[in-house]
Amino acid sequence: MTETVGGSSKKTATRNGAGDKNAKLKVERVFTTAGKHPYDEVTWEHRDVVMTNWRDGSVNFEQRGVEFPDFWSVNATNIVTSKYFRGAVGTPQREHSLRQLIDRVVKTYVEAGIKHGYFATEDDAEIYEHELTWMLLHQVFSFNSPVWFNVGTTSPQQVSACFILSVDDTMESILNWYREEGLIFKGGSGAGLNLSRIRSSKELLSSGGTASGPVSFMRGADASAGTIKSGGATRRAAKMVVLDVDHPDVEEFIETKAREEDKVRALRDAGFDMDLGGKDIVSVQYQNANNSIRVSDEFMHAYENGGRFGLRARMTGEVIEHVDAKDLFRKLAKAAWECADPGIQYDGTINDWHTTPESGRITASNPCSEYMHLDNSSCNLASLNLMKFLSDDGSFNAELFAKSVELIITAMDISICFADFPTPAIGETTRAFRQLGIGYANLGALLMATGHAYDSEGGRALAAAITSLMQAVAYKRSAELAGIVGPYDGYARNAEAHQRVIRKHSAANDMLRTYHANDGAVQKVATKAWQECQKIGARNGWRNAQASVLAPTGTIGLMMDCDTTGIEPDLALVKFKKLVGGGSMQIVNQTVPRALRVLGYQQEQIEAIVEFIGEHGHVVDAPGLRPEHYEVFDCAMGDRSIAPMGHVRMMAAVQPFISGAISKTVNMPETATVEDVEEIYYQGWKLGLKALAIYRDNCKVGQPLSAGKSAKASAAVEAKPETVVEYRPVRKRLPKKRPSQTVSFTVGGAEGYLHAGSYPDDGLGEIFVKLGKQGSTLAGVMDAFSMSISVGLQYGIPLEFYVSKFQNLRFEPAGMTDDPDVRIATSVLDYLFRRLALDYLPFEKRAQLGIFTADERTAQVSSDYGTGSDVDLEGLRTSVDAAPSAATTPAPAEKKSKPQDIKVGSSTELLELHLGKAADAPLCMTCGTKMRPAGSCYLCEGCGSTSGCS
Repeated sequence: MTETVGGSSKKTATRNGAGDKNAKLKVERVFTTAGKHPYDEVTWEHRDVVMTNWRDGSVNFEQRGVEFPDFWSVNATNIVTSKYFRGAVGTPQREHSLRQLIDRVVKTYVEAGIKHGYFATEDDAEIYEHELTWMLLHQVFSFNSPVWFNVGTTSPQQVSACFILSVDDTMESILNWYREEGLIFKGGSGAGLNLSRIRSSKELLSSGGTASGPVSFMRGADASAGTIKSGGATRRAAKMVVLDVDHPDVEEFIETKAREEDKVRALRDAGFDMDLGGKDIVSVQYQNANNSIRVSDEFMHAYENGGRFGLRARMTGEVIEHVDAKDLFRKLAKAAWECADPGIQYDGTINDWHTTPESGRITASNPCSEYMHLDNSSCNLASLNLMKFLSDDGSFNAELFAKSVELIITAMDISICFADFPTPAIGETTRAFRQLGIGYANLGALLMATGHAYDSEGGRALAAAITSLMQAVAYKRSAELAGIVGPYDGYARNAEAHQRVIRKHSAANDMLRTYHANDGAVQKVATKAWQECQKIGARNGWRNAQASVLAPTGTIGLMMDCDTTGIEPDLALVKFKKLVGGGSMQIVNQTVPRALRVLGYQQEQIEAIVEFIGEHGHVVDAPGLRPEHYEVFDCAMGDRSIAPMGHVRMMAAVQPFISGAISKTVNMPETATVEDVEEIYYQGWKLGLKALAIYRDNCKVGQPLSAGKSAKASAAVEAKPETVVEYRPVRKRLPKKRPSQTVSFTVGGAEGYLHAGSYPDDGLGEIFVKLGKQGSTLAGVMDAFSMSISVGLQYGIPLEFYVSKFQNLRFEPAGMTDDPDVRIATSVLDYLFRRLALDYLPFEKRAQLGIFTADERTAQVSSDYGTGSDVDLEGLRTSVDAAPSAATTPAPAEKKSKPQDIKVGSSTELLELHLGKAADAPLCMTCGTKMRPAGSCYLCEGCGSTSGCS
């Protein structure tokens, strides 16, 4: 741990930021052992990192002989090696060991700490270096991605991932907005800003003409973001655009993306490629930003009371139009219901918890909505792995957690001393206010492991207590640092407001109701920390204007081998796991047996329940599991998914202990109504949230389904070489009365019917496909196609020829089907001809084409994979083994194909197989796997890429 020595306990920091020069940090060992370096305490091994594209098998990245501790997973190794190691691959300058990476960062931090007068002695600096090294080595926490990218390299030392810009009502400012945003995108980060200063389209210019309005200028920024993309990569840039609810153009802003979604539907139906990343999606505007409406308390009260609300001119502030508050709020909810945009930000709550109001209001956020502070500012983040503080007896080690927060927040503040920033204005503001964003990951796993349901009073109490402790210790350490190196420059001007917010945090902690020994113990430590925080802060001030946020923790969550990201619950109970030496398998989450032990189940019962989950993907009707315990295993998706208000209530529980806000999207079922969305947005305000976004399943059209993996999943092989046979051009017509069958099908949500007529000797002679509305272009095309195929069959063209040509043909609709023999299809034609092959071709010909029934695949797995090479020994040791394979438990002939019979590339794809439908998540542009939700963004488990800011 660290403590201050010297005169800081008796002297007050001066107003210009200089602290007591005699007060320094004295560092005590927490994790390390004197005389032994952290690297010497672990076993190191060399691995080969070869990352391939899931879609076509091409190699995306390769580096052999990298060095990592033996307890780091294959996935964490791959992501750190490919994303964070610096230097050209294949050159001596390329980093090849985790030691080099950690040393590059930690030594830079410690050197800066020494240079700027943080440590009492050189020994304290050395101990601090060892402590940070141990924590990073053992995945206790991680800095945000820009730290790993830039610190200790020849690149600019950018340490922040979150940026807020500003724009005024001048053409110079608007063009500068485009420029600054582009520079931030180029560096791989995201930015947000509020457009409300730009005059509306209902106001006049000084020349007498009518203003364009902010929505028109959004087009230029959107095009810039789509062109530059993020970090020079293929994924889209991350940006947030905010507009105040009293802006005269608010209705146009609300409906902007919903109208574009209508355009996507029309273009898709006309045959254009409208998938995310498709060649025609670029014609759709406003798709590169998250939009949010900033609502005031005045507006929300007008909504509650059914009153009218005034829209104000930007230049004069006078009301130029009155609208019905309920109607406007309903339009906001309807647009979000249609396309998930805009989200909502609650201006009253945000600025009520603002520590520096004398220096300016908070008007915007970063793209993921967790960082909220002054315009032209930035925030560097770090996140703790909560599972590292869970003891074997199920107790949360609050004291160790507090000591870890002290060490981490110190490092985060030191980084601002040497950091570079993308614009001078951002650098000036950040150095003056020193905004930090400590947070955590693995909350969902922690709650399950301790036997708490995510949507429960006990679960929320534990989450709130931990968050309160984190915030209290972070601000306490910030106050101690203020006594050493001085408070932030803007503190003197904002001292009263900052102290008021600290008191609000402390009062919220006092109001916490605890339910179990864990949350009670944590709150007790937090209460003491808040008391010390206020005492020291009143004397020294604080070093940082803000201390915490809850970020998505996407890539760094994978780096720490976290099961869950940020504040999120678990995605599903069955996970996709990469194996050492290549290959992959599905395993039941390791937190499941731990939770069952906490709930009092015996080992035999645990093994039976885990086996059931591995086979079915859920706990309903699991042998021996009591129904009252089902809720402990509820997840974000699946048969027992957490209700939307369950997510909102968890956010509300922890929000009073966060300086910023929470990156999280509330997922809603496809059956949710506009009224449901309206209620969620209203309850977010009532419960004291700062920001909220929703996503209704299948509300977006341009969302790629699971076509990226279907070629591999179907085990397709090269088409059978045609046998040269001379066919006479004689048509063999079907008799007037002939046998036929009709098959109903669903592919990627599109429903249709296949009618197949055959000759009396069972040879297929005709097909008719019903797809789309009668009279539509699609229906007409399918009728013509059916007639063409039918005539070809009657002239003697073999069915296997058609199958070889049309299987694996890719276009929308595509994805999951309702056919147990053909689970995934890359298009409707791909499905139709696989189904025809299964019904009319003999086994030998189907085998050449790689087309099998579910039972045939089961038998093939049993014969081909009986060597046990895919056994997960680690899983067996922890009773979290994979679901029984056909090698160990031969399946009866009548048994259906299990999800593990089909190869998948991520946990999301595995979940799709259990659910029998496609998940609304984009495919990774780098490796082709389906991403998973992470806060307001998406995360790729394969390569660590994110759809938002790092």
